[in-house]
Amino acid sequence: MWTAIIIILALLLIGALPTWGYSRGWGYAPSGLLALILIVLVILLLTGTI
Repeated sequence: MWTAIIIILALLLIGALPTWGYSRGWGYAPSGLLALILIVLVILLLTGTI
């Protein structure tokens, strides 16, 4: 499970970088989604759910 989480987070991190021409107009959406997922994971880790 941890491997899948790390792979998903790495892909989201790469996708959040506005280095490609088509992704410049996305604004803060990819990095905001990444931050939301990280916050949820931290909360789940602190409560001991995962």
